[in-house]
Amino acid sequence: MLEYLMKIICDPKRINTSVAIRQQHSQDFTSYHEQHLPDVVLYPKNKEELRKIVAYANRIGCPIVPFGLGTSVEGQVVPIQGGISLNFTHMNRILEIREDDFAVRVEPGVTRIQLNQELKKYGLFFPVDPGVDATLGGMVATNASGCSAVRYGMMREQILGMEAILADGSFIHTGSLAKKSSAGYNLTHLLAGSEGTLAVFTELTLQVYGTPEEFLYAKVVFPDLKKACNAANRMLYRSIQPSKIELVDEYTIQAINSYKLTKYVAKPTLFLELSGWKSTVLAEWEQVKEIIQEEGAGEWSHTFDKAFGDQLWDARRHAALAIAASAPGKKLMTTDVCVPLSILPEAVIFTREVMQAEDLHGAILGHIGDGNYHAVFPIDMSLPEEVAKAEKVNELIVRFALERGGSCTGEHGVGLGKRKYLTEEHGDAVLWMKKIKEIFDPKSILNPGKIF
Repeated sequence: MLEYLMKIICDPKRINTSVAIRQQHSQDFTSYHEQHLPDVVLYPKNKEELRKIVAYANRIGCPIVPFGLGTSVEGQVVPIQGGISLNFTHMNRILEIREDDFAVRVEPGVTRIQLNQELKKYGLFFPVDPGVDATLGGMVATNASGCSAVRYGMMREQILGMEAILADGSFIHTGSLAKKSSAGYNLTHLLAGSEGTLAVFTELTLQVYGTPEEFLYAKVVFPDLKKACNAANRMLYRSIQPSKIELVDEYTIQAINSYKLTKYVAKPTLFLELSGWKSTVLAEWEQVKEIIQEEGAGEWSHTFDKAFGDQLWDARRHAALAIAASAPGKKLMTTDVCVPLSILPEAVIFTREVMQAEDLHGAILGHIGDGNYHAVFPIDMSLPEEVAKAEKVNELIVRFALERGGSCTGEHGVGLGKRKYLTEEHGDAVLWMKKIKEIFDPKSILNPGKIF
């Protein structure tokens, strides 16, 4: 296999079989999923190399697992059957910025920070912020969202079209530069969120936005989780459109204070961002202030100062790392559910109660403006009873969401961790998902073992 791959790549520096590099590609971001080494790590630099690699792997039945920055948390990048780990570091070109069309074309290895740095020159920005820097290909693969989803939605809403390689090595183009279309099946949305199981992305066409005139940043401290959730919901019911609204509980705040040397009050807190014309933002803040006072906010601060906002969102983006740092030697089990907004306060309180009932220390945080929140448990993988306890709590949280019309995952994807809940959420529709997988990938070489 290596001899043939060398003929395709023609550069020994982009073919790696060292244990250290394979180890780096055997796991994802701080998560508890079991590690598996790939047989080889490849670094393709263009789509023609990629096409030949995929076609060859299909011919010999070799598994392929795409790898961006490895920031997924449900085991999507873990090569559980070995094979080829495809690292997209060298496919990171911004191919075109069409500022008049509010669109860009990029290769899948471009990161969101890289793209936004370039877009600044045009007064534009790409809104999806999953909390860590990640490749856009990986974000599309898991249908990521994050802090700004409350206003801008998930990755699916940002994709105008894409080019991808199917398992047999053929290319497929979906979508267009148009903002909407009623022509045929929506293959773009099918491939987005498919976690590398249907195709390998080579090019993405994404929509971008004009940078708002002003940003107002606020940090609001509440006496308990329920009041924080109630305040967030009431903002939405009043048609206030925050660009970001995040819940961080007292455990998260404590971890952030230790990790970032901040001095935030260790109580349930909302991080909030309003953006737009200054007059509109100020009017919205007056409504927000009325709501948070009625919900018993103990203290709050708000400002147009970018430095304050940068510190606030930097703290939120590093929350997972802060929680991991608070428990050295442990792995993070992160459950990610999404519930109807009316259920959100009840769901968050239930989560805290079951964690306390099992004497499981962990954090609750999330993008509550769209009903999506996370519970994060640092666990010692060498202690079976601790792992079992965390798995029990994870399952209780997921089942609570499913029984009330929610989803087992709002943005992290299925991967390995949520496979057993898929049929419970979608029923017989899963059979049709499997048929689609068989059509796209009859030999099951594309990220095998994930989702199903």
